[in-house]
Amino acid sequence: MADVIIPIVTLIVGLIIGFFVGVFYLRKQLEKMQNNPDMLKEMAKKMGYNVNNQQMNQMQKMMKNKKFK
Repeated sequence: MADVIIPIVTLIVGLIIGFFVGVFYLRKQLEKMQNNPDMLKEMAKKMGYNVNNQQMNQMQKMMKNKKFK
């Protein structure tokens, strides 16, 4: 019985910890991105968009209003 319960509990705990570490990492990346316009441009290029300065300013304002806490 313990041969089944321990791996299942370990899997669930690992998934929970992994989720919270992933959320923490993503929030840190978004905070870095809102302060660095070059990272925003690079992300937009990877998504297939070319942004001009006006669009870049709009993106930065939008991210700063979106408080990542």
